[in-house]
Amino acid sequence: MQGTELQQEAERQATICNACRYCEGICAVFPAIQMQRGFAAGDIDYFANLCHNCGACYHDCQFSPPHEFAINLPKTLAAVRHESYGRYAWPAAFAPAFARNGLLISVLTALSVTLFLVGMIVLNDAGALFRAHLSPEGFYALMSHNVMVGLFGPVFLFSIFALFMGLRNFWSDANAVRAVDADSPSIWQAMKDAGSLRYLDGGGVGCFNEDDQPNDNRRLYHHLTFYGFLLCLAATSTGTIYHYGFGRVAPYMWWDLPQMLGTIGGLGLAIGTGGLLNAKRKRLREMADEGSLGMDVAFTLMLFLTAVTGLALHVLALTPLLGILLALHLGVVFSLFLTMPYGKFVHGLYRFAALCRFAMARRHGLKTPKPKAKSAEAGQAVGG
Repeated sequence: MQGTELQQEAERQATICNACRYCEGICAVFPAIQMQRGFAAGDIDYFANLCHNCGACYHDCQFSPPHEFAINLPKTLAAVRHESYGRYAWPAAFAPAFARNGLLISVLTALSVTLFLVGMIVLNDAGALFRAHLSPEGFYALMSHNVMVGLFGPVFLFSIFALFMGLRNFWSDANAVRAVDADSPSIWQAMKDAGSLRYLDGGGVGCFNEDDQPNDNRRLYHHLTFYGFLLCLAATSTGTIYHYGFGRVAPYMWWDLPQMLGTIGGLGLAIGTGGLLNAKRKRLREMADEGSLGMDVAFTLMLFLTAVTGLALHVLALTPLLGILLALHLGVVFSLFLTMPYGKFVHGLYRFAALCRFAMARRHGLKTPKPKAKSAEAGQAVGG
């Protein structure tokens, strides 16, 4: 196989796993490996993005360190997954800077845009920054809707296009060697698997994170983050429809649909991302890929700050803190948009594409082995 050193190491471990097959019932990765006898570089990236990093195979594996085979598929695939973000990013020239300094770039971008917006507000009206705004315009008294669209629209559209190009690059590579045809039932199956986080349950016993005792906390936090994000997106979309379709201009009352969706989504997003950041901090070092930590934390932190500053803006909208909160919130949102195509955000798109390929391959003649019954001992590390 031609590929990077990480891909070659992942191929070595996958070959051993293919011979052992003890973990075939844990998740989709092992049935996907068993469908093939050899692996191309695109296959390894497919396996890496199909992996949900539940950690169950590490604790179940009889060949995990200190065994001489040194099988640690969660950590190795996490490193390959992080590497794949840069490999398929568009434009490719941007990826290395974010990969090396993701957290720093995200924070500096958020602070820079915040200071820029503060400057805009002060130049327009020196006293407006620390004055309570009780007029019907709300925060639009500080910055008009058209100015916001002009500032944030281009970077948002660029991010969407860059995400599409990255996904196109990933699919072209991951599905190139053993191409399978798309069909509606397979796509629907992938949507169900992604929406329920089917493979983040360690084969039924739960996700492993800080020790060898499984739980489903990461699954819960992922759900809160994902659906909270969707509700916030729905709130923004609904507000756009209100504004341009019906001439109903923000701010809206708490019972209006944009406010309700945004508040519920913001709470879910704040709790979910806060839980994921805490889980990342507690992650068992043997399963953690230190190289991807910066960009992973950057994305989750930007989502967390987006939710928290958005909720604070809603609660404190009638206080003198409105100006600072608005600038901070918009700065964080700008940073989130800018970094989305180059960090952890893309894992949702690539993982869905990997789930699609798995569902298609399974539907086109290769069936998934039935999950084996897990005894109490199977939940423990049998290699210890």
